[in-house]
Amino acid sequence: MKDIDIEIIKASGERVKFSIEKLKNSLRRSGADEDTVSHIINVVRDELYQGISTKEIYNRAFSLLKKKKNIYASKYKLKKAIYELGPTGFPFERFIASILEYSGYEVVVGAILQGKCVTHEIDVIAKKKDQYIIAECKFHSDRSTKCNVKIPLYINSRYQDVVKNYKNTNNYPNEGWVVTNTQFTKDAITYGKCCGLQLLSWDYPLGNGLKDRIDRLGLYPVTVSTLLTNREKQFLLSRDIVLCRQLIKDNFYLDHLGVSEKRKEKILNEINLLCSK
Repeated sequence: MKDIDIEIIKASGERVKFSIEKLKNSLRRSGADEDTVSHIINVVRDELYQGISTKEIYNRAFSLLKKKKNIYASKYKLKKAIYELGPTGFPFERFIASILEYSGYEVVVGAILQGKCVTHEIDVIAKKKDQYIIAECKFHSDRSTKCNVKIPLYINSRYQDVVKNYKNTNNYPNEGWVVTNTQFTKDAITYGKCCGLQLLSWDYPLGNGLKDRIDRLGLYPVTVSTLLTNREKQFLLSRDIVLCRQLIKDNFYLDHLGVSEKRKEKILNEINLLCSK
């Protein structure tokens, strides 16, 4: 199926050519079958016009997926769900820590480490075998905001200060990470590669970005739910329930929210399907 000559407007204001293949791939990642993907592509293609926003395209595709099956819509809205972890950065830090924890790391959030010159509050510390990671998380509510080179420059200076203090011990950090929910600029990636920082964003590294790790591990944030209200999601985040897996285990929080048994069953069924991987 060939692309059509339509320009769309991204959240950043940039105008790009509409790609049917990109939309197809995002729909396939939701788990939708090929018939559903083809149907949505045909509907969206017929409704396109010059200058349509990516938000409008997303909303239409999301609505059609939700009519077909909630779980498709939940997976499709993953990127938006990450933004819903805001407005503060702490739930995002907890989310990154949880991904590492479920990947076999021992994790601490918000620890203080002494550097050679000054002390540093570290967002996430993760240890596994000979890996000792200190990670800084940069959450952006604005989708158009990218992590420029200043951020890894600043974080690398803090990382190096900590390493210098612990270098002569048997237990010192050997990996510095910068994690963001948006994207890195080209200069930020170039600098990260040059100085040895590990960069992790929505789609970087290619094939192993946040979206890939989440899908592979089945570690979806509670904000992907299409059945929970925004108020309910914020309540759960305030209780450090950031993963659907955590809500399955601690579903008594739904009772605290006054969720009826019938609705509770639907919510738990939705997130059980999401976590079935």
